[in-house]
Amino acid sequence: MPEHADRTAGPRPDGPAEEELAALDAHWRAANYLAAGQIYLLSNPLLTVPLEPEHIKPRLLGHWGTSPGLNLVHTHLNRVIKARGLDAVCVWGPGHGGPAVLANSWLEGSYSEVYPDVGRDADGMERLFRQFSFPGGVPSHVAPETPGSLHEGGELGYSLAHAYGAALDNPGLLVACVIGDGEAETGPLATSWHANKFLDPVHDGAVLPILHLNGYKIDNPAVLSRLPEGELDRLLRGYGHEPIHVTGDDPAEVHRALAHAMDRALDHIALAQRAAREEGVTDRPHWPVIVLRTPKGWTGPDEVDGLPVEGTWRSHQVPLAGVRDNPDHLRQLERWLRSYRPEELFDEEGRPRPQVLAHVPEGKRRLGASPHANGGLLTRSLPLPPLEHYAVPVDKPGATLHEPTRVLGGLLAQIMADTAGSRNFRVVGPDETTSNRLDALYAATGKAWQAAELPVDEHLAHDGRVMEVLSEHLCQGWLEGYTLTGRHGLFSCYEAFVHIVDSMVNQHIKWLRTARTLPWRRPVPSLNYLLTSHVWRQDHNGFSHQDPGFVDHVLNKSPEVVRVYLPPDANTLLSVADHVLRSRDYVNVVVAGKQPCFDWLGLDEARAHCARGAGIWEWAGTENGDRPPDVVLACAGDVPTQEVLAAADLLRHELPQLAVRVVNVVDMTRLLPREEHPHGMTDAEFDALFTTDRPVVFAYHGYPWLIHRLAYRRAGHANLHVRGYKEAGTTTTPFDMVVRNDLDRYRLVMDVVDRVPGLGVRAASVRQAMADARTRHHAWIREHGVDMPEVADWSWPG
Repeated sequence: MPEHADRTAGPRPDGPAEEELAALDAHWRAANYLAAGQIYLLSNPLLTVPLEPEHIKPRLLGHWGTSPGLNLVHTHLNRVIKARGLDAVCVWGPGHGGPAVLANSWLEGSYSEVYPDVGRDADGMERLFRQFSFPGGVPSHVAPETPGSLHEGGELGYSLAHAYGAALDNPGLLVACVIGDGEAETGPLATSWHANKFLDPVHDGAVLPILHLNGYKIDNPAVLSRLPEGELDRLLRGYGHEPIHVTGDDPAEVHRALAHAMDRALDHIALAQRAAREEGVTDRPHWPVIVLRTPKGWTGPDEVDGLPVEGTWRSHQVPLAGVRDNPDHLRQLERWLRSYRPEELFDEEGRPRPQVLAHVPEGKRRLGASPHANGGLLTRSLPLPPLEHYAVPVDKPGATLHEPTRVLGGLLAQIMADTAGSRNFRVVGPDETTSNRLDALYAATGKAWQAAELPVDEHLAHDGRVMEVLSEHLCQGWLEGYTLTGRHGLFSCYEAFVHIVDSMVNQHIKWLRTARTLPWRRPVPSLNYLLTSHVWRQDHNGFSHQDPGFVDHVLNKSPEVVRVYLPPDANTLLSVADHVLRSRDYVNVVVAGKQPCFDWLGLDEARAHCARGAGIWEWAGTENGDRPPDVVLACAGDVPTQEVLAAADLLRHELPQLAVRVVNVVDMTRLLPREEHPHGMTDAEFDALFTTDRPVVFAYHGYPWLIHRLAYRRAGHANLHVRGYKEAGTTTTPFDMVVRNDLDRYRLVMDVVDRVPGLGVRAASVRQAMADARTRHHAWIREHGVDMPEVADWSWPG
């Protein structure tokens, strides 16, 4: 918070004077007029002539019901931001509140600054109206195109988690968050109420939730709005909040009550922060929450065709749907729009009158112009240390073993230590930081925690920057809000359970893709996943913990935004981590094991291999330069890489005359055609690596059909045979997991024998020996409970 800002330096204790309330009402009416105009009007924006059908859009799209409440909140946030000199952003949770937020950004001037062709005059107002939910225009929800937004309104439930993510390590920022009736019923939002137990009043900003209850969703009552006030009050107090209730349908009374509530809430926040920052108070604050109950579709039509509309679900979208064809509806629309008295709100040129703008902040304090809502403006690069300090020595491939994520933990700990002053890096995860071998982080920071502590607890800290909570939704929401406001982070998660956030990452990818098309949106740090405790080493937890499909989900999405990496050892993981932590505007998925893994590449070789994304490991194969290989053994993922190299070792001994090429893939998008993904290979590159006419046996970390989908257009696709996970799992031994899914070394050798032309007859005894080894394996593990020594003790011969 700037030195001169004082959250308590607001209006008089008895609330705003009548003149101030009149100005607030004028702004609110102007915003309501603009919101309704966007839904209906194609022209005649100031109603200078009576409305005619040709003034109305041919398709009426948009959502009116939530707009008056959002306009009310925006109006009153303007007042306190200007009066108190606050830096603030607002997360607009209700799904299709676009008309309101667009209206307010146009009123404050930030919209016209970003889009100069939509000026703050009559012509600009007409363009604002015309473009809304119109071909070539802007969406009906709060989207990247909306100045001041950092939250996609297309899917409900994430607003409060995003708000807390934005507040973390932003001590001078107020993050208001409007939560609608509908999204208040979702699982992610319900969990997000607990985020207040992680907010540090010293180093973090403040979140002011505003629970807006207008009674209905699309056509059903909302649960929280039907709770008696006392019951809802007790619920919110149980979450650790101090509720402030504002209820009404008389504009004058609601303006007065909401102004008082805003002042009371901000005074409460200021006192809590001052107590923590200046007096050393460590008790967890009970932060305020405003519960705002106003009618759905407030100030719109009371009834239409004899049916009640205002205050009911019928006002959710377009209250008057037949205005082009029904003269009565058209006249009713005109009466509705003129009820806001636009001639008092806009001058003859269509510019907002001074009274309307009396409480609008200036410059970057406007909600539509806050740099925190365009986080790339504030981004500082991470101080990434030299990888040489953390790399493991590799004198020859496969001679040593390390836990890749533990090696990565040392790098992350140094980054955490080096950002102690800037506080722009966090690691989030669902209770798995230690389990995932990243506990070196605790030498640099603790785990964020504001609730009670017991003597047995470890590594908890009020100012900690590792964040653990057993909700993948909340972890994802925190990190999205954190990166969208310009900071860096990593989400560490068990591979099988990251699916819980499939919908959330989908929305974030859509946001990034759209933001990349807007020149005024600056690139933000990437959202980085580390998926570990993966499918092939969930032998102890069993079938429920085995699912590698998140990669499939992500690779279906916008290719310019998504990246997927499967580093095969510790040094390649370091190289990949260095890359993704430097990147901007991506969703990076890194899949790496936490169990001891062979070290295949030294750091220089790892860097070169990761830069290629896919390449031949000459030392692992038996081909020479005189002729093409007889077979290509390809792999992606740490366990598949080990099995391919073990298979190559077997082939070297059993079929020494066979020319084998070993190809490892780190960057999965390299398999796509160049025209489909910026990392994709040209056909010439792909053909040189995998050949066009030789069998390719591909051992892949996940579901095998993904490789076929990525490579289906390649010339040699008919020769491609993929082994991977096929939903065969249980609690068993590590090697039995790959055997059950036919990904083991013996099966890979059998595939080579089956697929190399002419080899089947000549190598029948080799194939039989491999099948016998699989049979021997089954008997061994059932007797001894562990893998056979020839598997457990295997290492690359060098």
